[in-house]
Amino acid sequence: MKIEFNFTQAGVIPYRRVNNSIEILLITSRRKQKWIIPKGYIEFNLTSFESAKKEAYEEAGVIGSNETYELGEIIFNKPIGKCFMKIYSMEVVKFLDEYPESNFRKRKWFPIDEAIAIIEMEGVADLIQKIKKSIN
Repeated sequence: MKIEFNFTQAGVIPYRRVNNSIEILLITSRRKQKWIIPKGYIEFNLTSFESAKKEAYEEAGVIGSNETYELGEIIFNKPIGKCFMKIYSMEVVKFLDEYPESNFRKRKWFPIDEAIAIIEMEGVADLIQKIKKSIN
């Protein structure tokens, strides 16, 4: 049976290395202020990864390395229908003070285990776990 999606998105899990550990950058959603990852619709003229990197800049003020990996895919329900999302890892190389959505969102670096515990998007904790396993 083929699943029909109302829309597709792409997202990134931004991370950085601090001493001998990994930190994950999470941002708050605009309405409910829940901790989420940068994500958005895939723009027609961009690849899935390019769209995800653009969202990371706009929503979190970070620029990442092009050495990234597709961590996986999740499917979730939104009030307007079923969404398919590809999620990538992204090592942050630049952390900006000013960015397009800085007035609408908070952002915070979390130790990887805390990020796994606090993220509420279904399936994303498992993908953060993949980063932990592949880098450590």
